[in-house]
Amino acid sequence: MEQRTIKKSVELSGVGLHTGVCVNLKFKPAPTNTGINFIRVDVKDSPMVKADINNIIGQEKSPRRTSVGINGVEVHTIEHLMAALWALGIDNIIIETDGPELPGLDGSAKEFIDILKKIGIEDQGIPKKIYQVKSPLWAEQDGAMIMVLPDDNFRVSYTLNYEHPLLKAQYISFTVDESTFTKEIATARTFCLEKEANELRKKGLGKGANYDNTIVVGEGGVIDNKLRFEDEFARHKILDLLGDLYLLGYSIKGHIIAMRSGHPLNVQLVEKINNQREKLQAGGIKAIYVETSGNSLDSIDIQKILPHRYPFLLVDKIIEIKPDKKAVGIKSVTMNEQFFTGHFPGRPVMPGVLIVEAMAQVAGVLLLNKKENTGKYAYFISLDNVKFRKTVVPGDQLRLEVEVIKLRSKTGQVHTRALVDGAVVAEADLMFALVDA
Repeated sequence: MEQRTIKKSVELSGVGLHTGVCVNLKFKPAPTNTGINFIRVDVKDSPMVKADINNIIGQEKSPRRTSVGINGVEVHTIEHLMAALWALGIDNIIIETDGPELPGLDGSAKEFIDILKKIGIEDQGIPKKIYQVKSPLWAEQDGAMIMVLPDDNFRVSYTLNYEHPLLKAQYISFTVDESTFTKEIATARTFCLEKEANELRKKGLGKGANYDNTIVVGEGGVIDNKLRFEDEFARHKILDLLGDLYLLGYSIKGHIIAMRSGHPLNVQLVEKINNQREKLQAGGIKAIYVETSGNSLDSIDIQKILPHRYPFLLVDKIIEIKPDKKAVGIKSVTMNEQFFTGHFPGRPVMPGVLIVEAMAQVAGVLLLNKKENTGKYAYFISLDNVKFRKTVVPGDQLRLEVEVIKLRSKTGQVHTRALVDGAVVAEADLMFALVDA
């Protein structure tokens, strides 16, 4: 299976369910391995917000919907579009928007599916990212539960059970693919109880909702509308779940079983799946020396090579290493970093010198991960062509790339780059002396 994007650009307009703001979207093709990215063209410099687990806005700030944001730039109610992109297998796409919330349309994913299929979808020649769940994971809260079990396919089983006489318990289970989603799930609309609708309006939400794009259930039944499925409520819960799950940035194989789960629990499961995948990826190598290209090193292996330790070990893992040629490391920047307590604490920014240090540590792994360099340290002796292009903040993931320029028995010269979401944030030419510890 290959990564996919759309064949050409297309535009769509509508009103946000919660803000009531009319918004215009423009979908554009995107290169491989770039993911799903929103661009707020109504904000100065048109900042980009990646639909990514690290950018999720908490439910306490963005209730009853899934939203992403970075540096105060936000995009709300993305779950219906995300579900459509998952179903169509679209891995890479740019969505330009001139408002803070995506249009609610008819309250389902149908119109997103229709317009994207109409302009066409194409393979990109690069393998699709798919993770097969290895062991059970679960989350529960206030009588709700969600879990995922290992499976060779992707299946979702959902039980809806509200304490309401007209919302009877509903159970539905599908092995989900594009065909099943389009026929059985895509047209299921968002819903709420009449008393919930009144409470949302009091909080300033639901400004764009009406009886056409939202199924409202009152004491006498559905108000001014008709159900498309007898169990439309459970089907829409699966739609929301699929949209939330795609914030992983890749598809999965596994059986998800949920009971009364909503966005908060969905996100908890997403985080657990991603943690499991990262741990498995990081734990795949035991030896210090890497003789073949494409291998990785986890944090334990890195500490066998470098003398650095917490809080000054600034590389989480090495995802690629070609001896004497190049290496690629990863550093996930979190709010728990010690330097944020004193470095612009009101607006946390990673110090530029520590970005350089992180790049240098990846270079150190590359230079020292050789039998002849066992027991040596790599010390800085020069620093040239240093440039800082963008700030790095909590939630960013640094991709640290190192390429060898010159390598001798006692010195090494490298070119380094640090990137966030494909954009260069810093670069430098570094020279090291290799000396006995």
